[in-house]
Amino acid sequence: MKRQCIRIPKKKGESARRVLLDFEILDNSLKIGSDNTFLYLPLSREPLSNELAVLPAEAELAEFDFEAQEKNPAPGDLLGFNPAYELIGDIALLEDPDLNSQKASRIAEALLFTRPNIKTVVKSLTPVIGEFRVREFEVIAGDPGTETVHREYGCRYKVDLSKAYFTPRLSTERSRILSRVKEGDTVVDMFAGVGPYSILLAKSNKPSKVVAIDKNPYAVHYLKENISLNSAKNIEAIEGDAREEAKRFAGTADHVIMNLPHNAHEFLDSAVLLTKPGGVIHYYGITPEEDLFESSVELIRKAAEKAGRKIEVLEKRVVRSYAPHQYNICIEARII
Repeated sequence: MKRQCIRIPKKKGESARRVLLDFEILDNSLKIGSDNTFLYLPLSREPLSNELAVLPAEAELAEFDFEAQEKNPAPGDLLGFNPAYELIGDIALLEDPDLNSQKASRIAEALLFTRPNIKTVVKSLTPVIGEFRVREFEVIAGDPGTETVHREYGCRYKVDLSKAYFTPRLSTERSRILSRVKEGDTVVDMFAGVGPYSILLAKSNKPSKVVAIDKNPYAVHYLKENISLNSAKNIEAIEGDAREEAKRFAGTADHVIMNLPHNAHEFLDSAVLLTKPGGVIHYYGITPEEDLFESSVELIRKAAEKAGRKIEVLEKRVVRSYAPHQYNICIEARII
């Protein structure tokens, strides 16, 4: 079948393949094509200009007549149902809290057998808890340990899931925030974790400065490692309380990211302090379906009024379902 692809000299093929994998645009349902000189790497979608820029200079867009890959069995083919799991790097996280050990083991065996990219299967024993927002896990099968490297939008994030919170489910949200940031902006990420927002922004070279704060020393350890891993510039990693650090950077931020959905409201005074006139707060919360936005908007308004300022609500949106009748929401408010 004719499909759009990247044509690349064979000696540069592996580096190009890795870039396409990082950006998740290599179509694995088709076999990679070749002739005497070139490899032809099938694409699952049209690549963006910034994605093309990362490829070797010899890479060109082309078309090629590809053969389909032989279909591998899926976990559901072995189990009789499709298991719910979240893939973080090479770790599969089983999401059903009510799984018994026998069923969890069956699912783990099926995942390891049918998904070569999965090396470890874990089950969450607790929700996100404690000051550092972490979960406890049980390794069900595969390699021991909970450290992995997750790839997303051309970035790599090293994380130990038992020591710092990370979810790939916000990848689209992180890309959306990137689209809001302009050249030369200053961004403060109040609860940066291992850096999925901060590093994506810094690596784009759009902001002049990204300040990434987190109180969890393990998260900041991985944040610093990930800054190096991604060769991100103009980013400062800080281990500390966002309330205290806000005093140092008062009035400097064009964008303030508040991705701490259960507790962000406790830090709104500091977020307002950080935001320069006309700057935007990206506020995340967990809210019930009967009051998705209004109470949260009022909290932002009151924090601004306390500082003698006003707000303009730019956008209100549901990010994802969090629990029955509860939603993870985002409110973007300009602080005037």
